[in-house]
Amino acid sequence: MTPVYLPSQHASLHDLPDDPDTLRAVLADAVAKAVAGQQPDGNLEDPAADDDIGDMTLGVVSLLCLAWHRADRRDAELVAAARRGTDFFLAHRVFRTDNPGEMFLRVRDSGLPHIRYLPAAGEHPFGDWPSTVWGLLHAVNVLDIGRGLLTDQQHADLTEVAVGLWRWLTEASLFNPQQTANQAIGAVVAGLTLGRHLRARSGVHEGDRIAAEAMSWYDKEIQSARLLDRGLRLPAEHGAGHDQNYLPISLTFLARAFQVSGEQCFLDDGDEIARYLEGRLSSRGFDFGGPRYSEQHCGCEGMLGLRLFSTRIGADIGRYLGDRRVAYYCAGPSGVPSGHFAFATVWFWLDDQRWHRGPSNTVVHTPFSLRQGRTSVSFTGQLTPYLIDVGDTVAIESVVDHQHGIGPLVRYQDGKRMLLTRALGPMRTREDTGARLGARLVTKAVVTRDQVMLAVQQLFVSDGARLHVVTVLDRTALPADAEVMFLAGLPYATAEGDRQRKIVEVAAPGGAPFDLGRPGKVLATSGALVAGGLAITAGARLRVINPPAGRAHVNSPHTVGLTQEQVAFELTDDPRGYGNPDAGWQRVAQTNLVLADRIADAPSDLAVFAVRYGPADEVTAAGPIPVSASRTADGVRVLAPDFTALIGHPSGDAHGEPVLRVTAR
Repeated sequence: MTPVYLPSQHASLHDLPDDPDTLRAVLADAVAKAVAGQQPDGNLEDPAADDDIGDMTLGVVSLLCLAWHRADRRDAELVAAARRGTDFFLAHRVFRTDNPGEMFLRVRDSGLPHIRYLPAAGEHPFGDWPSTVWGLLHAVNVLDIGRGLLTDQQHADLTEVAVGLWRWLTEASLFNPQQTANQAIGAVVAGLTLGRHLRARSGVHEGDRIAAEAMSWYDKEIQSARLLDRGLRLPAEHGAGHDQNYLPISLTFLARAFQVSGEQCFLDDGDEIARYLEGRLSSRGFDFGGPRYSEQHCGCEGMLGLRLFSTRIGADIGRYLGDRRVAYYCAGPSGVPSGHFAFATVWFWLDDQRWHRGPSNTVVHTPFSLRQGRTSVSFTGQLTPYLIDVGDTVAIESVVDHQHGIGPLVRYQDGKRMLLTRALGPMRTREDTGARLGARLVTKAVVTRDQVMLAVQQLFVSDGARLHVVTVLDRTALPADAEVMFLAGLPYATAEGDRQRKIVEVAAPGGAPFDLGRPGKVLATSGALVAGGLAITAGARLRVINPPAGRAHVNSPHTVGLTQEQVAFELTDDPRGYGNPDAGWQRVAQTNLVLADRIADAPSDLAVFAVRYGPADEVTAAGPIPVSASRTADGVRVLAPDFTALIGHPSGDAHGEPVLRVTAR
């Protein structure tokens, strides 16, 4: 079949060249293309664009101002283009009459200026609020760095419009009608910047008033509505917290808010987001999930925030896989800058922060991840693995009978299955870092279908190139006729140059490709499986079971050609773009199942599983890895080719703390 690529996860943003010569060349090229494509009436919009139209021209003007401000270009052609673009924007993209169909106004017929998402009357008025925010952000940038480029009259007219835009956002319209935190924080940045600009131009009283209003909106609209996820507070995005596309954009707005105001709250709130991202992002910067976008990644919009906060928290969150199509500035298919998000480009060019980079093979523990080198495992709030990244390939959570996760699976005699990952009560963890290895032990109390409580212990051991997962549970707590397996995750995407290609075929080492989209088919191996750049090797038999046909099954003939985000949107309540992909993903009934059997060399009353995730080019045999487990007075001793581990008794030591000792071999 035609290869399926994830559209906007390409390569780590901190790998983009950002030296002065590169930035100068990139800006020079953008400005040259914009000037060459300008229409006779001054219009600088992308002629192929079908949305986000209203703020485009002024955004491009801000890029021209940036080149002027940096003294890269100060020629007559640039001056004429900027002035004609400003005149076009003021005459044709600033509206003072209500947009027909707008349902979120608090004051009708206010006469205040606003920017329409689409210029035609009645076309998608829901987008006018963010377009007005974007327009105001462009306007304050033009006012700040366009002195001498615009005429005095244009400067005065744009100042009057900017004040009116702020009033429309905060007086005429409901504030943040889309319930989209990044847009709301952007409005706060715009108000703070406008206030600073007015104070500098002898408008002290008005400037102070607008800045105070902006801080008030931040406090009552954004901070108070934050949501707790994995112990950290996140801005509420479309009714939920984390969003793969919008959260780094919020970081950029918080970074800029601090630069403009000096208010510590913006740094503190950004630190929480940055620590959250550090825990979610895989070793290569992959992640998925969100109430608006699940896999769409930003480009230039997230650069400033990721870079500033990477330094603040001392973590290389710049590994985030960004959208290289809009890496430095948003552009249409022809490469001409669109002006959308141009404020983020301006801020990045004016900023002198550097990316934080840690040692390449250091073991990094966060409360919800273990990362070392090119290997990582990320956990949900229930400490269930949902994302493993090894060999430039990711395996995401499997789904079986609407249950999501990576962990032990019970199949009862009547055919019903239960994934033993949902914790009953508090979970316990223990970390160990030694020579070459990083390890984490997670102990959970879980309840079976028969209301029997048992402990599930999962040990994760990394050496920077491979990740081992060892799972131990009491077999006697389950019915004798039940089958116990380990669900090893869904091989999902692998790096292919600067793109991520969806995995639609796997194979036993040296075997023929196995199509993941053929309903009900089974691939049985003696213990090893290759998927993209990843090899999954178990301590016993390993098999793949394809799901039945159907749009709620991944990968079925209906969904094998779709990305995770596309499948999720297919299953939402609302049309694409307005539905909640996180909710849609929870409606997936089943994915392909990669199942490992128990290792044979272990106490009969225990179910012990061992699975190794490693680079595909290291697989030399199709058989299982030699792993054994034995009971000791202190717990269970596991002997694997690369390490020896003592997994203590589930009840812990004398103080109830988990016991873990891992030694490299």
